[in-house]
Amino acid sequence: MSTTPIQPRPLTDLESDVVTTLLPTGRAGADEFRTQVPYSQVVATWGVGSPSVDLVVRPGATQAAGSADGIFANGAVTDRNGSPVGEVILWVENGWLSGIEYAWYTDERPRALPEPAQIEVLRTS
Repeated sequence: MSTTPIQPRPLTDLESDVVTTLLPTGRAGADEFRTQVPYSQVVATWGVGSPSVDLVVRPGATQAAGSADGIFANGAVTDRNGSPVGEVILWVENGWLSGIEYAWYTDERPRALPEPAQIEVLRTS
């Protein structure tokens, strides 16, 4: 996927809430990644109008130890009727938060991330 660099900006409340939702208590590394959220900035989007973004963690945060690169967590996204409409994926690299991806199963790309109440965390290993 090609990304489009943007002027770095803080995470929106929704982006922060989605990341926090994907970081369940008790999961190794989740607490460390959770402390990175206030230091995280969006630095690129995954295409015009895409809710998926690349993240960079500013200095001052603690690097998560022992975390493999790639997908740290993901969650199934359902609509108001409980039907699956996509999934949200939290990417990490070298112990740092690195991206939020919203993969959709519908014909039309969503314009925003889902509300946390629509997310059921799937990956907990």
